[in-house]
Amino acid sequence: MQLDLVGKCSVYNCFHLKALTRSRTILKSPARNRSRWRLPRVDQVMADERAAAFGRRSIKTSAKLEGLKLVVSMTDLTTLEGSDTPGKIAFLCRKAMQPLDPRYQVPSCAAVCVYPNLVRIAKKFLEHSSVKVASVATAFPAGLIPAKLKLREVRGAVRDGADEIDMVINRAGFLAGEYERVFDEIAATREACGTAHLKVILETGELQTYDNVRLASEIAMRAGADFIKTSTGKISPGATMPVTLVMLEAIRDYFYETGIRIGMKPAGAIRTAKEALAYLVMVKETLGDDWLTPALFRFGASTLLNDVLMQLVKVVDANYQSADYFSLP
Repeated sequence: MQLDLVGKCSVYNCFHLKALTRSRTILKSPARNRSRWRLPRVDQVMADERAAAFGRRSIKTSAKLEGLKLVVSMTDLTTLEGSDTPGKIAFLCRKAMQPLDPRYQVPSCAAVCVYPNLVRIAKKFLEHSSVKVASVATAFPAGLIPAKLKLREVRGAVRDGADEIDMVINRAGFLAGEYERVFDEIAATREACGTAHLKVILETGELQTYDNVRLASEIAMRAGADFIKTSTGKISPGATMPVTLVMLEAIRDYFYETGIRIGMKPAGAIRTAKEALAYLVMVKETLGDDWLTPALFRFGASTLLNDVLMQLVKVVDANYQSADYFSLP
């Protein structure tokens, strides 16, 4: 089934594609050689202009419905607050499993993302569903504790049932030019994850330049990341389309070089269905149909899901429902 999401182009309905299995050796040199990490040069003007163009695409009604469902299936429904309670996690899990009334035929979300101490509770509710349990780790969001404590946190989350780990890189180390240290921490976290998938959060809002975003993406992929992710959602700016485009192009070039598919997860500041559909168009035109699946593309979101559901109801029923009819995440 093909969807006309971008006018002249079409994308495949990949709601239920399984994750592509892959094995690889982490590309690690025997010597701690900073010179192997050369700062790339990203054309900022072109990145900004091209990213802006994706947001101006018009999407037809039938394609819009399928696109909105795809967004739901790619959503990591997230709560990362100090006020998170077992009851709130249970509610979030139920919403992730069935986001909308069954008559709308909306798929489940991809995952529920929580703090490590709540993984066991989320797993209890999700273990018989297709929804994964994702856990932030490595001293999220700042990442400023000793490496051995970070790894202990990762192993504990995996032991409690986390299917996916969202780690944060050491931005202070990166900005100080300690690229091998950043690489080594990611590689050690990859090993600590075992069979769990690893998403590496760059916190692009703190990396200052597109050149740094590109280099951090390269380091993360070569150190063993299954996904690279823009942001924690705890600082501003979060995900932006130009930054995401820079990361998508890094993924594309890495795939051309190695044949390995790396996933992408923009997170933070994506709040509307219109924005989410623009991201899908950008993925389609940068990486192609293979990446239009929850196995390789995710949205990290809390407020986004409700807007997508409201738009779905409008497309199907031809009228808006009040936001009061949609539960808070």
